[in-house]
Amino acid sequence: MTRVHAFGDDALGTFDAVGLVAAIQEGEVSIPEVIDAAIARTERVAPDLNAVAHRAYDRARVEAWDPRGGFFAGVPTFVKDNVDVRGLPTQQGCDAYTARPAALDGDFARMYLATGLVPLGKTQLSEFGFSAAAEHPRLGPVRSPWDLDRSAGASSAGSAALVAAGAVPIAHANDGGGSIRIPASVNGLVGLKPTRDRLAQDRLTHQMPVRIVADGVLTRSVRDTAAFLREAELVYRELRLPPIGDITRPGRTRLRIAVHTGGIGRRSAPEVEELTRKVAHLLEELGHHVEEVPHPAPATVPEDFLLYWSFLAMVTVRSGRRTFGPTWRRDQLDNLTLGLERHCRRRLHLLPRAIGRLRRLGQVSAQFHSRYDVALTPTLAHETPLVGHLDPTAPYEQIMERLLDWVAFTPWQNATGDPAVSLPLATTASGLPQGMMFAAGAGREATLLELAHELEEAAPWAWITG
Repeated sequence: MTRVHAFGDDALGTFDAVGLVAAIQEGEVSIPEVIDAAIARTERVAPDLNAVAHRAYDRARVEAWDPRGGFFAGVPTFVKDNVDVRGLPTQQGCDAYTARPAALDGDFARMYLATGLVPLGKTQLSEFGFSAAAEHPRLGPVRSPWDLDRSAGASSAGSAALVAAGAVPIAHANDGGGSIRIPASVNGLVGLKPTRDRLAQDRLTHQMPVRIVADGVLTRSVRDTAAFLREAELVYRELRLPPIGDITRPGRTRLRIAVHTGGIGRRSAPEVEELTRKVAHLLEELGHHVEEVPHPAPATVPEDFLLYWSFLAMVTVRSGRRTFGPTWRRDQLDNLTLGLERHCRRRLHLLPRAIGRLRRLGQVSAQFHSRYDVALTPTLAHETPLVGHLDPTAPYEQIMERLLDWVAFTPWQNATGDPAVSLPLATTASGLPQGMMFAAGAGREATLLELAHELEEAAPWAWITG
C-alpha cells in the first residue's frame, strides 16, 4: 500500500476550510501565500493522483491579490470538469470532442464562486460521469491517495483525491448515482448530496425527465460541509425547501434510525456488514433508537435506474455533434458509454414506464421517513477496488456487473431526491476508509448535519496524515 499526501508546514498547514478562513481573517496567513501553497501542494501530488484536468494557476494568483467577497474569500478549491467555469474548457473526461473555453460561468459555478472560493482549475472525472471509477483510456486512472493501487472512486474522483491529499481543503463534486458520496467513502471524506433543487444547477440538469443529479462539495470536516451549505443558501435559496441554517453542533433530539445492510438488489460484503453494525451499535450507545429493517426500494428500481442512466448516455451519444460541435467523434467514446447507449436503444419501449416508476419513488421514501428519521447503510457494498477493476475499455457486460455489485446503495437518493451524507466512520482490515451513509427525508439536511457533528465528536476520523 503506497500512500501520498501534501500536508506540510506551509500556509495551508492542516487547516480545514473554516480553520483557514479564521487564519486568513486573523492575519496568520495571507491569501497569496495560501494560493501559492495550494498550487505547490497540487503539483507535488499531481503525478501520483492524476486528478487535475485543467490548471488555472495564473488566474488564481491574480485573484489572490484582489479576492471577491464571501465567507470563503481566498480559500483555494477545484471545480469538477463537467460544469462551466468562465475561461476554462468543459471536457467532461471525454476524448470524443475538443472543448472551447466557456464564455460564462454556469449557474452552479456562479453560486459556488460567489462564496469566495478561488478555483485553481478543474478536476478529472470518468467519461461524462457515467462510471463509478475515473479511469481514462488515454490519460489513465485517478488514484486514491490512501493507496495508489486503488481507484479514487466515481466521477468526482479528482476532487476527492486532491482534498484527501491535502492539496485543497474543499472541492466541488456532483452526484447522479453516488459521485459525491462514493469518492467521500473511498478517500475518507465528508460528502453530502443535497436535496433535489437545494443548490443552483446548470441548465441541462433541469431538463432531465428525472432530475437525479445534485451538486455539492467534498471536505475533510463536517463543519466545512455545513458552512458551505450555509453560505450557498445566502447566495441561492430554493423557497420550496426548509432552510438549512447554520448547523454548528450536534442535535439534542434522539432519532429513529433504520439500518440496511442490503442495497438495491445486492448485498454488502461480510466485512462491510460487520462495520455497518458497529456504527449502528455506536448510535445506540449515543441514545438513538436503531432498528435493522429491509431496504424500502421496490424490486423494479435496479433495472429502472439502469435504463434511465443508459437513456442519458443515449441522448449524449446521439446529440454529440449538435451539443459539442464539429470535432465530435463517436468512435473515441469508451465501452461503458457505448454499452449504455446500446442498452437503452434495445429497451427504449420500456423507458416511459421506468421513468414513471422512478418519479413515484419520492412518495415511497416519504412514507418510509414518516417512520424513520434517518437510514444508515454502508456507502458502498465492498472495499475499494483496485485500479483496472472498472476499466472502461473492458467489455460492457463486465463493467456493468462490477458497477452494480459495488454501487448498491447510493442511487436510491438520486431517484428519490432525498439528501444523504457519507461519513468516514469505518476502516477495513487492509486499512482503507469505508464510508457509512446516512439519509433523511427531503429537505432534512439539518438533521444529517447535526447527526454528523455528533458522530464526528464521538468517533473522530483520521485524515491521511493521522
